[in-house]
Amino acid sequence: MAVFGMVSAVSGFIKIRYLLDKAVIDNMVFRCHYRITTAILFTCCIIVTANNLIGDPISCINDGSIPMHVINTFCWITYTFTIPGQQHRQIGTDVAAPGLGNDYGQEKRYHSYYQWVPFVLFFQGLMFYVPHWVWKNMEDGKIRMITDGLRGMVSVPDDYRRDRQDRILKYFVNSLNTHNGYSFAYFFCELLNFVNVIVNIFMVDKFLGGAFMSYGTDVVKFSNMDQDKRFDPMIEIFPRLTKCTFHKFGPSGSVQKHDTLCVLALNILNEKIYIFLWFWFIILATISGVAVLFSLVVIMMPTTRETIIKRSYRSGQRKEIAGLVRRLEIGDFLILHFLSQNLSTRSYSDMLQQLCSLLGASRTPSAPSTLEMNPISHPIYPPVESFGGGKETET
Repeated sequence: MAVFGMVSAVSGFIKIRYLLDKAVIDNMVFRCHYRITTAILFTCCIIVTANNLIGDPISCINDGSIPMHVINTFCWITYTFTIPGQQHRQIGTDVAAPGLGNDYGQEKRYHSYYQWVPFVLFFQGLMFYVPHWVWKNMEDGKIRMITDGLRGMVSVPDDYRRDRQDRILKYFVNSLNTHNGYSFAYFFCELLNFVNVIVNIFMVDKFLGGAFMSYGTDVVKFSNMDQDKRFDPMIEIFPRLTKCTFHKFGPSGSVQKHDTLCVLALNILNEKIYIFLWFWFIILATISGVAVLFSLVVIMMPTTRETIIKRSYRSGQRKEIAGLVRRLEIGDFLILHFLSQNLSTRSYSDMLQQLCSLLGASRTPSAPSTLEMNPISHPIYPPVESFGGGKETET
């Protein structure tokens, strides 16, 4: 029950937050990092440390000359090993288990990662939360303060709504072309998300001895192989049975060597956790890379900004939206984009309509009429003073 209590606490990262409580200051890809991924990693950390799910994480057998708790503790805090050259041999005749055979002169693969798995998972969870923490501090509640009173409101009195819209509009016009630093901070943190997931992939690969990069593809190949000829790559990376060597002094004072077999029940969970993380990190890296490229397109191409504004301001004309975008810098556009996510469609459309009028985007100069041109053809010149101080009369 304690495990479920801790998991329910972690679920707070992915719970639905209403706009009345929190302002939306990012996009869905951004939230996949600090909400979903952080919650996944913290949940995996809790599961790995829950001994009641699998029993003892390690259980070793020996000839009885060493107390069981001693050999278990020793092999847990040091390392165990397998022999890669014995991986694909016949179990029961050539070897006792995959990777367990005579180790004379053969290369050993040491396994000591299992004691660090919960710490690494917890550290990774913190890493995926850091970009959000940086952006939240740099954003400093700007959108929350701007939209306060209208955020999340669907039905409000018209007078109150117009008053709040006028306040937002007044702030936006007075601070026009001063938000580029704000947008730089956001795009920097978005890039940081992408870099972070790539760093995590390489970090886990290093942590697992260079086996994580191809882990997912090897498992997929394994599932498609013939039942009699396939070898499970998950057992090769996360062996369930390993060897451990213990040395002690004998009765005569000579050093005695004891080889023990250790069951790593914890690896039943580890192999499932890391195959899931492999696929999730690949998906997350892909959509994060696409998000970074899309942001680059938004920065470089004003027509993309027009399309985004048009999607939220459907009643606006393409010409007036194009004129509005020409008056806005990238930081102003980002503020408008966040406003569209925090205000109702009616409030946002009314505000953009007023903004177009204030910035002159909704009006284009027209040709003068005939009546307006008549005075131009018959000008009336003002009286011109003579050098002597008098006035010349019109002829």
